[in-house]
Amino acid sequence: MNKPIVKPDKMGSYKEEDVIFLLRDISNFKIERKSEEREKLIQSGTHYSEMLPVEYQPTEEYLSLFHNTLEQYSKRVAIAVGVVAEQIKERNGLENLVLVSLARAGTPIGILIKRYLSFKYQVEVPHYSISIIRGRGIDEVAIDYIFDQHPQAKIQFVDGWTGKGAITYELDEACKAYNATHEAKLDSSLSVLADPGHCVSIYGTRDDFLIPSACLNSTVSGLVSRTVLNYDFMEESDFHGAKYYKELTDVDVSNLYVDTLTSEFALVQNEVAEKLEELRKEDATPSWKGMRSVEGIQDKFGINNTHFIKPGVGETTRVLLRRVPWKILVNPKYSNDLTHILMLAKERNVPIEEFTDMSYSCCGIIKEL
Repeated sequence: MNKPIVKPDKMGSYKEEDVIFLLRDISNFKIERKSEEREKLIQSGTHYSEMLPVEYQPTEEYLSLFHNTLEQYSKRVAIAVGVVAEQIKERNGLENLVLVSLARAGTPIGILIKRYLSFKYQVEVPHYSISIIRGRGIDEVAIDYIFDQHPQAKIQFVDGWTGKGAITYELDEACKAYNATHEAKLDSSLSVLADPGHCVSIYGTRDDFLIPSACLNSTVSGLVSRTVLNYDFMEESDFHGAKYYKELTDVDVSNLYVDTLTSEFALVQNEVAEKLEELRKEDATPSWKGMRSVEGIQDKFGINNTHFIKPGVGETTRVLLRRVPWKILVNPKYSNDLTHILMLAKERNVPIEEFTDMSYSCCGIIKEL
């Protein structure tokens, strides 16, 4: 007998034609923990997905930095979106294509890829955002829902960027597990805007540059929290959960972000074509080069666990917004791209150390408590 298909809650501040979140709204549960308390719990064995960090509220200065960054990088991001979207089209075709972004960093990127395909090819590709959790896999209830809605779906997974490649690995393992027990099959290939970890083959660039949506939390991701999996108050047969922070509506820039970048698509067509030509000459095979940098950092600083090392501009930002940082390593060659990292580190009194021996522009190291 087929399992009944559960329906997701209406979530987030994006338009429904941009994305459907396949999540359960757990806004009524108080599971936020302050950084220090959360860090201690994580380091003593509580899974990070069982609780949420307190949402960082940016200062006026930091918000204006986000807007400046968006202005400065919008063209570069739009080119990367076009390059990824064209590769997805070449790889899968457009018939039966379903974009599935990994909540939450992948969500705005999935919307942009969907909008690019609409702009360029006049097709409306379905786009869902689902949860994947390191060590716990992908939300299979969400995958079942997609196949129920689109029996012939060719699912293409989307995320924002790579760090060490933990999610690339998690996705691969999760797809193998799903394929072993289901008729419908998943292709675990992940597409990202930036792949500084060299761990995927569909990417817009391998430069470790700032994707402006990495600067903020829910206010640039449809007011949706990180995803949560806590069976103390959640059902195993249900979607993974998340909070919808409606109270932050006044400071929400999620739609401004995707609208600003969408307006660039018509202006960057030549650059997208040039970049695609360049990429065709490159070897896109993942070399996991970033992981070698991480091992070097682990060795140099005597760090027990690679989970404490978060390389790349996106991951370093997350360390500063959500964890308890020990120090931030910065490659001075890229310091022009790291204004927001330096600002956050100063705000939180986190030491900065120059370090050039890595394939990333910066790296956040979590404090061992």
